[in-house]
Amino acid sequence: MQISTKFTIAVHILAATKFFGQDQKITSPFLAESIGSNPVIVRNIMLQLQEAGIIDVKRGPGGITINRPLSKITYFDIYKAVETNSKEDLFRFHENPNPQCPVGKNIHKALDQSLAEIQKEFEIELASHNVQEVYDKIEAAQTAA
Repeated sequence: MQISTKFTIAVHILAATKFFGQDQKITSPFLAESIGSNPVIVRNIMLQLQEAGIIDVKRGPGGITINRPLSKITYFDIYKAVETNSKEDLFRFHENPNPQCPVGKNIHKALDQSLAEIQKEFEIELASHNVQEVYDKIEAAQTAA
C-alpha cells in the first residue's frame, strides 16, 4: 500500500493557508510555489478538499478559507478527501481463487477478519492525528531557525 503525494500536498495546502493567510490571499500559484508543484495539481487537490467541506475556494483572486480549526481536521479527513481509493478496502483480493483448492476456497475466511481489523486500526490511527500538530511543528521550526 502506498498513499499518493496528494495526501501530503493537501496537508501542505492547509498548513500554508493557515501560516500565510493573515498576510496575503492564498491562491493555487502561491501554493504551487511553496509545494514545488504545478498549480493545476494544487487546484485539483483544493477542489477535493472543498468537496469534502474542509476548505472554501473563491475563484479568481478570492483565495482559500479553512472551514474549521486545524485541530478538527484529522489525517483521516484528508485521506478520505484526496485519496481516490479511500472508499475501498485497503486490501484487495485476487478475483478468482480456485474453489477446488483447499487454500483457494478458504483464503477469504482466513484473511478477511484480520485485514478488516488492520484497516480499522489504520483509520483509527489516521483519525488520531490532526493538521494542527503539523502546523505547530512548522511554527516551532520557524521560531528555532
